[in-house]
Amino acid sequence: MKNRKRFVAVLGATASTVLAALLATPAAQAQQTPKPEQLIKWRQSAYQVIAWNTGRVKANVDGTYNKDDVIKAANAIAALANSGLGALYAPGTETGKGWKETAAKPELFTDKKAGEVAASFNKEANELARVAAAGDVSQVKAQLAKLQGTCKACHDDYRKKD
Repeated sequence: MKNRKRFVAVLGATASTVLAALLATPAAQAQQTPKPEQLIKWRQSAYQVIAWNTGRVKANVDGTYNKDDVIKAANAIAALANSGLGALYAPGTETGKGWKETAAKPELFTDKKAGEVAASFNKEANELARVAAAGDVSQVKAQLAKLQGTCKACHDDYRKKD
């Protein structure tokens, strides 16, 4: 229990740091000019928070459904999807290490289809938040599958295999 509380506290602090960085004004970001390693860390952190919240939604639709928990998780996913994640794929971040070596394939930075995949993720994340607010478990489950499909499409095409 103690380790779980510590993990949640660390994850919350990481999420706060990621959101603060993502929501910083363009002028502030331009002045700071983060190093590629920092951008990769923020990118990796953002996707970990998305994965954690996706798991929260899945646990609810597969188990005891808690509408409030699903709404919070879906809103967090949508917030990150709409936060400007594309800025974390700046030139110089094609290779390198954040918390760990980047898993992004070089094609992600040059393939025009990558923008379509990202737009699809945003669309499905926003729809998950909308459906979660309505509270219909079967609709949330179906929408979660659509969202996860966009994650899989990106991973299949643009993520290095472990």
